[in-house]
Order: sequence, then structure tokens, then C-alpha cells
Amino acid sequence: MGALAPCAAAASILAPLAGPPGSLPQAPWVFAGLPGQTPPATRFVLERQDGETVLRVQAAASYGNLVHALKDVPAGRLSWRWRVDKALTLADLRTREDDDVALKVCALFDMPRAAVPFVERQLLRLAESRTRESLPTATVCYAWDPSWPEGTVVPNVYSRRVRYITLGTTTGSWQAVQRDLAADFVRAFGDETTRVPRILAIAVGADADNTRGESLGFIADLEFTNGPER
Repeated sequence: MGALAPCAAAASILAPLAGPPGSLPQAPWVFAGLPGQTPPATRFVLERQDGETVLRVQAAASYGNLVHALKDVPAGRLSWRWRVDKALTLADLRTREDDDVALKVCALFDMPRAAVPFVERQLLRLAESRTRESLPTATVCYAWDPSWPEGTVVPNVYSRRVRYITLGTTTGSWQAVQRDLAADFVRAFGDETTRVPRILAIAVGADADNTRGESLGFIADLEFTNGPER
């Protein structure tokens, strides 16, 4: 899916999801929740499987992300492996009541505010005034959700500043993914701009706070390699 020619000589810009088993990944990976979050935090923990370190992501009526900040990085290629052992049977990205994801990998883009539609800009400013936090102007999230045709773009029901691209197959098997972030940004936000912004951060997460469900997934070999200037 989204296959790309391999970049054997390219080194990943991201620090690996690494650390002692039973711990969170080491900095610069940090946990990020909702402003004033009341649901429990999604649990992230490193563990060994078949001789390699993987990140276990477990949601139980919870919300949370691990975020790796970046600085002035052009959109490139993002690759990883993931597996979902327990899916969220009630999740539905189309409704506020069921807007949960068993596993996701996201790219946060530094889209210029001038490119954001007027009404969306006002909503963004309102959200920032309430949370007293600077919010990303455009986020593409690859959501493990095999209920949709692969590659479907679904705007987040809470904010159009987040757009999902649905991926995923059956539960219980590892799946390798490679994505061109620039191409996927245009697919997701091409109705607003075709100029690809820089990347602010990469995040992984899962949430089950709306459906009050439980999910279990794993992520390994997450790498981000630089692409050409655009």
C-alpha cells in the first residue's frame, strides 16, 4: 500500500521507539493528551517480541499520543510496521459518539494560517484561546480501520484540521506501510492548498474514549526519511 522505491542510503530523522522493556520510549518522544484531559491515558509501553523491540499501544476508554517534535523538516517518506490484536468494534469515524481509532500514525504539518479557510481559522483561534495552546493547522493521520476502503480520506468530525487516511487489514498480523507524506498531504488537504508545508511532528496513538471500548496494537520500525524540497 502506498509502496515506494526503497531509500537504502537515507537515515531516519526520528529517534527510534526504543528504551528498556516496560518503559515509555526515550526522549524526544513525549506523551501528549487532550487539554485538561479527563479520560484515562492510553498506555504505551515497550516490549520484546521475537527478538525485537516493539511499542505496545493499549487503549481502554482512554486517549493519548506519543509525539516526536521536528524542526523545519520537509515532507518525506514515512514507514512503519503495525499490528492490531484487538480492534474497536464500535468505532466509526463519521460520528462524534464513535470517533475512536485502535491505532494511528500521524504527521503534523506547519500549514500557513493564510491557507486555512476563514471559518476554520476562526474555529482554530477559538480552540487555542480556550486551551491556551498552539494547535497544528493540518494533520494527516493514518488510521488502522479496515471497515473503510483502503486509502479513504475522512475528515475528523471534531476538526477539519485533522484528516484521516484509512489503512489496515485483518487483526493479528503485521502489516508493513510506506507513505509519501507530500502526496498524502495533497490528497487530504488539496481542497485548501497544494503547497506542501514542513513537518512539525510525528505522532502515534490510539483512543477509545468515545466508544468506551478497548483496543490493543503494536508499532515497530517507525522511520521518517527526508524527501526532496517542494
